[in-house]
Amino acid sequence: MSSNKIKWEMFVVTAVGSFIAMLDSTTVNLALYPMSQDLGVNLSQIQWVMVGYMLTLTVFLPFFGKLGDIFPKNKLFASGFVIFALGAFFSMISPSFATLIASRCFEALGASVMLSNAQAIISTIFKNARRGKALGLNGCFVAIGGMLGPAVGGILINDFGWHSVFFPVVPIACAGAYFAWKILPSANSRPKCFKFDYKGFIYFTVSLLALLLAISEGYHWGWTSLKIIALGIITLIFGSLFYIRDHRINYPLINFSMFKIRAFTFGNLAVMTSYMAMFTNGILLPFYLMEILKLDAFTSGLLILPYSVTLSVTAPIAGSLAGIYGSRILTLAGPSVYIIALIIFTTFNTSTPMWQIVTASGIMGIGNGLFQSPSNNAIMTSVQKKDLGIASGILALSRNIGNILGVSITITLFEEFKELFVKSTDYTSAFLQAYHVTMMFGIVFGIICFTFAFIAYKPKTLKHN
Repeated sequence: MSSNKIKWEMFVVTAVGSFIAMLDSTTVNLALYPMSQDLGVNLSQIQWVMVGYMLTLTVFLPFFGKLGDIFPKNKLFASGFVIFALGAFFSMISPSFATLIASRCFEALGASVMLSNAQAIISTIFKNARRGKALGLNGCFVAIGGMLGPAVGGILINDFGWHSVFFPVVPIACAGAYFAWKILPSANSRPKCFKFDYKGFIYFTVSLLALLLAISEGYHWGWTSLKIIALGIITLIFGSLFYIRDHRINYPLINFSMFKIRAFTFGNLAVMTSYMAMFTNGILLPFYLMEILKLDAFTSGLLILPYSVTLSVTAPIAGSLAGIYGSRILTLAGPSVYIIALIIFTTFNTSTPMWQIVTASGIMGIGNGLFQSPSNNAIMTSVQKKDLGIASGILALSRNIGNILGVSITITLFEEFKELFVKSTDYTSAFLQAYHVTMMFGIVFGIICFTFAFIAYKPKTLKHN
């Protein structure tokens, strides 16, 4: 078997892990209501099925990324598949709300292992143009998994009930564990005198969990409530303890010297703000389609699908071009294109034709594809080989924080503006006005992303290895 074929088989294993991790994070979206009815909890409580998963996944990304620099890739990634499969299976058979939340958090640990190490493995086995293409394809798998989740969940719920949304990933994860163990790199890079900063990890985990919890629940609890203020204080205290400790020991959890690299620091900021811009529309478009245009879930899913289609075509091409010519032009073109899509979304009304919705969704996918692959390639290329694991974890962390910030800020803005406008007009008009204003904030996030990319990806910062 040729070396190139083996590399692409390794890629498939890692990409499938990324795909199912994101797929299962969003398949539950349409299942929340039937879950709440069946388990006897209200909608604010049942949201923790999704929030608990995303918080757990995000908090552990740097930790598992660090382990990826130490332990054999095949064993670590296979364990991620196994944990994920067990978590999904226990979620599927959960008889109560408490066991469902616990199972989802356990499942998220497996997802965190896979998402934090996928890009490091890809960056290790591919070079230059092929690395860019592979990173682009992996980013494509992640995005498609997230976008297809609601459609897959809707089909399964209609035919088999909410328990069924967890089933598809179980056999896939089991197969993934087998092939990860068999074909991923098995070399042990663990040093003889292994040291891990457990105390620093606790500081980091408490700080990040408090921050993400405040972001996720700020709208529901009130941004000036005692709970949010307390979480802010906890974030500052434990974040400061972590920063001080990691600068005093010679085996830090996060190598802060990486943040001296302009492409790495501003690249991650650009990735974070790009996801904030993407989710500004991604979280509201389904509501617009079903609540304003009165379309069913299946039709709504079809109208959103062009985003995934154009992304899947654009991402690998952009990744290959970035590997050859660098990332600067492509990462500036990406936000420029999806800003055009966001401008189109600000024109949507009660009679918007389907072709316009399809066109806007497609343009959004093209913009994201142009940006994500070259950006990921530049970020991973900017660090030393020994730091690829933690760099991959931080990149995944930036992406997930962008997701959480995007959802939280979008919902807060939309609800606030809708309540303001409904006082002077009917509900439909208030919805559309709030939708339009929120899209304008998405445009602002896109401009910020463009600015960070402009600073990050200057030609002299890009070195191929």
